[in-house]
Amino acid sequence: MDERGYIRVMRFRKDAKLDSSQVEDYRGRGGRVPGGIPMTLGGGGGLVVLVVVLAFVFLGGGGLGDLGSLTGQTVGPSGPPADLADECRTGADANEREDCRIVAVVNSVQAYWAKALRGYEPTRTRFFDAPMQTGCGVGSPATGPFYCPRDRYVYIDLGFFDQLQSQLGARGGPLAEAYILAHEYGHHVQNLTGVLQSADRDTGPQGGQVRVELQADCYAGLWVGRSLDTGFIEDLTRQDVADALDAAAAVGDDRIQERTQGRVAPESWTHGSAEQRQSWFVRGVEGSGPQSCDTFRGRV
Repeated sequence: MDERGYIRVMRFRKDAKLDSSQVEDYRGRGGRVPGGIPMTLGGGGGLVVLVVVLAFVFLGGGGLGDLGSLTGQTVGPSGPPADLADECRTGADANEREDCRIVAVVNSVQAYWAKALRGYEPTRTRFFDAPMQTGCGVGSPATGPFYCPRDRYVYIDLGFFDQLQSQLGARGGPLAEAYILAHEYGHHVQNLTGVLQSADRDTGPQGGQVRVELQADCYAGLWVGRSLDTGFIEDLTRQDVADALDAAAAVGDDRIQERTQGRVAPESWTHGSAEQRQSWFVRGVEGSGPQSCDTFRGRV
């Protein structure tokens, strides 16, 4: 059992060498937004607040475009990132520490894409726990994890994993957390291939925004299906995959709307239903490569 109370299932190879340079740790180094954080960024931390900003939890940076007016304000980080190299050296460290586990996941995901996508360009993840300037505007921990295509960073407050359980009703677990990171790296792949720039932004179950998100879910599944081949992970179980599927369902538009509005409005969907997100994740797990994740043909 780890520090979050999980019965450990997904395990990393103890002798796997971690590349901590792929993650920058800005926790405890954030600044503040003068005058406070706009309401569109949350500010309260409750369920309703969290859902208001879930429009870019998995949107690949798109929602952050609305924060352009905040660009230039003095926000964190106030100093250089902390060095994870001394703490996160091997897979054994990843089996004991949450932040090292995320380093290992990032390493594994990028090792997969380096082989699966010709010309893949690695990018970094930034840990943060206070508002900070990004290439897409001011990011807040209240927004959940996101990818910014302008600076090509994945941003995450590790506290989101607690919110995933306590506020969105997911079971959690190591692979559920890894799915979230792999999804964001799916957006990085879409940025490299031009999908983020070319996709329609219409809403609804068959809209362009949903298709973008479902492809990122499928890309996350691709990695899961081949994660044991990357040299970092040594064991996955059916329970791990079930936890990831449960997380995918928890962030479905219909589940979120039911929790916050008491009704479902499909015409406003931007990420897909619980069933859609699970279905495309499974297609990735069972798929043969990126070509298995074409969400832009036919119905999704």
